[in-house]
Amino acid sequence: MPNRKAVFVVDDDLGTLRGVKRLLGEHGYDTVLFQSAEAFQTHGDFDQALCVILDIDLNDASGIEVRHRLKAAGISVPVIYITANDNLAVRMAAMKSGCIAFLTKPFSAKSLIDPIEKALAGLA
Repeated sequence: MPNRKAVFVVDDDLGTLRGVKRLLGEHGYDTVLFQSAEAFQTHGDFDQALCVILDIDLNDASGIEVRHRLKAAGISVPVIYITANDNLAVRMAAMKSGCIAFLTKPFSAKSLIDPIEKALAGLA
């Protein structure tokens, strides 16, 4: 679809990045992939992001901390957290940081696409 903004995906697992890119491509979304928090934060072109899919357990940072840094910098973009290590404390911290979805790996295609569609419609 023309003029759609890209979905930014931040995960240090190359397999996850490839899988999410393939899934989003099947649903007509462009993706911009980042293998580290540092690469993501230095990208700088956040106005092109429809939303960010952000892994909580990155090798170089906490995804929740990355979200806090974005907010502190005045960058407001919907965030979908993904994690392989779900626990109540992490889930609560993620929700408190302001996310539109919290998904535990492996997650269904629908559970990822639904919040992206809401972000696209301006409902997130």
